[in-house]
Formats: sequence, C-alpha cells, structure tokens
Amino acid sequence: MGERVIGSIVLGITAAASVLAMGALGLELQYRGRAGNKLELTTGDWKLSLSDPTHYQLVGEMEFRNLTENLEIMLPEITARVKLLSEGSLDDISYQVKVIPCHQDAMPRADDYWFAYIVKLRGTTKIRVCVDITGPNLQELQAAWVKIRYVTYGPGGRIPKKSHLVLPLQSPDTSIAPKARSVSVGEVFPIKTHLLSVIDDPVEVVKKYVSPHAQEGDVITIGETPVAIMQGRFRHPTEIKPGWVARRICYFFLPTSSLATACGLQALVDIVGPTRVLFAFVGGAIARVLGKRGAFYQLAGEQARLIDDVTGTLPPYDQFIVLGPENPQEVVDRIKRETGLQAAIVDVNDLKAVKVLAATSGVSMELLEEGLRSNPAGNADERTPVVLIRPAGK
Repeated sequence: MGERVIGSIVLGITAAASVLAMGALGLELQYRGRAGNKLELTTGDWKLSLSDPTHYQLVGEMEFRNLTENLEIMLPEITARVKLLSEGSLDDISYQVKVIPCHQDAMPRADDYWFAYIVKLRGTTKIRVCVDITGPNLQELQAAWVKIRYVTYGPGGRIPKKSHLVLPLQSPDTSIAPKARSVSVGEVFPIKTHLLSVIDDPVEVVKKYVSPHAQEGDVITIGETPVAIMQGRFRHPTEIKPGWVARRICYFFLPTSSLATACGLQALVDIVGPTRVLFAFVGGAIARVLGKRGAFYQLAGEQARLIDDVTGTLPPYDQFIVLGPENPQEVVDRIKRETGLQAAIVDVNDLKAVKVLAATSGVSMELLEEGLRSNPAGNADERTPVVLIRPAGK
C-alpha cells in the first residue's frame, strides 16, 4: 500500500513537472516570437543648402515607425553627433547639430530638451535633424557622417540603438571627361563620384556620372561594396551581438578573412542562421582534410564571400561591416532598362581576381574579366566605384 502511494506521488510530481516544463517552453517560444522594441528609424529626406560658401546647412526629415505588434514604444532619449570628412584640416571649421521633434500632437520645447514620447501602436512620429557648418574653407569638405543615437523603452526593456548616415557635401564636376586606360580588350574609364551613401540610387548615379560620357556598346561596372552601401547593407560592430557559433568558429579563419572576427562572422550568422554556418564549418573541415579548399564558402552561401569586415573599404565605411548587395541582378536590369547601358556588378581586388555577381544579358564575361583584371577602380580612397569599359573598335 505504501509503495502504491509513493508511486502515485512520484507520478503526480512527474506530471506536474512536465506541465511546468511545457508551460515554460511555450512561454519561451512565445517570447522569442515577439519583436520586442521594434521601432524603425527611416533614412528620411535630406537637403543640402550651399547658398553661402562659408555656411553649409544639412536638414533631414526622418520618421520613427512602431512595428511592434500590439504594443506602444517610448522614446525617452535621442541625440545626434556629426563627424566631418575633409580633404584638408578642420581646424577653422565649426558645426552645430540639433534634433527637433516634429510630433503631430506635441510642440517642441524652446530649450531643445527632448521630452519622452510614446509612439503609439502602428504609429509614427518625425524628427528634423539640422546640421549647420561654418568656416572659411568648406569646399574641401567631402561628407558628413551623422550618428543618431536613441533609446527605445518598452517590453524589451531599455534598449539603446544607433542609426548612421553618410551625407555627401561635394560632387565631382560631371562635365570633365574621365581619363581612359588601355587594356587588352579596349579602354577602361574609372568614374569618380561623390562619397556614395544610403540616400543614393545606383541608377541615378549612372545617369549623373556615366551617361554624359557613355557611347553605344559601353559596359558599366559597379563594385559590389558601393551597391551594398547604397542599399543600406552595412552595420556598425556595436550593433552586432556575437553568439556561441561566431565566437568559437571565427578563430579558424585566416587573419585576413572578414570572417576572422566574432562580429564579422556574426554578420553572416544573422543572414543565413547559426545552423547553416555550423554545418558549413564542419563540412568545410571535412572537405579540407580530403584536399578540397573553399567548401565552407560554397556551403555557407554567396554572402560568406562578400562580407567586408572593418577596414575593408574607404572611410568612413572602414568603421563598418559591409554585407554583400541584395538582388544584384535586379539592379543591373534596372540600369539597362532606365539608361540603355549594359551593366554588371563585380567584386574585384588587387590580386587580379574578378568575380561577376550579376550582368545584363549579352555582356561578355571575357570582356569584364580582362577589362577589370588590373582593378582600375582601386582598393584605396580613389572614390571611383564605377568603371566604364569600352570594347576595342567602338
């Protein structure tokens, strides 16, 4: 009789523990399925005023969008900072930056204090960011790197976030014809542009800088990194939280690889998932033992080869991890459709390696490889992200 009672007690405890475990699992799954403080800050619309050669003014209208399901999100803090990039000294240049709330239901304070604001369910609110730059030699300024720091407060707790924008302050004279370089298949023309950013569009860049100098039969090539930057596919390492897989596997890559840091590898994990990265690592290790190199990149997917870690591109993007471009075929098809020019997106380096990510129909792969083998765009601060290839005889 005692054994039967003990057995019933054990069975009851086991059942209760199972119910609690299932409840905890359900609660955890529900938690992971929630978005948390999902408050999106858009790039917005920016205007640059150059009416006075000693005074530049940048004004941007940006919007916060509450994408968190069924919950309100609070904005208790927001600040903006600016880093100017110039070809000369900044000693005599000063600047001031302001963040002005543009809420529909509340006026901004005269003392510029940001008061905590609630962004309602599926609601939006706007801010105006004003950057005033003064100095005697502003013509040497290249760009303004605007850093928006804000805090979201809601179901996910108090979460600091950042948004980065690089805004050009000068553009090359498009009336000056680019200089040609002879190659075995014809001529190549590195095209200088302003410092490209997320506010730019590849088609508009081609129209502005290339179309005035292009001829029938020319092929436009754009580097994969500039395209990714224009698509906003770059992340600051402070925004990346390396997980178990990235922290442990990154040590097995060569020091020169963009996946040799925890943040660099985590950027790939965030795209394809930890399971695929771990599978690619194991599969790549087995393939390497069998004498086959490069299996990891084949198994992990195209983005594994395209990620550029910190220092991988020109300032200020040397501070960021730049991902590979999204839908490159769609980009080149748009260029062809809207400009009439053949186009390709390429990954070229100083080791004479040319990889074509996408090209419009009819473009010769041999023309691209031979024309770009010498890397006419360069890997430094040339700011020539576009190269025009003119086949021989055209």
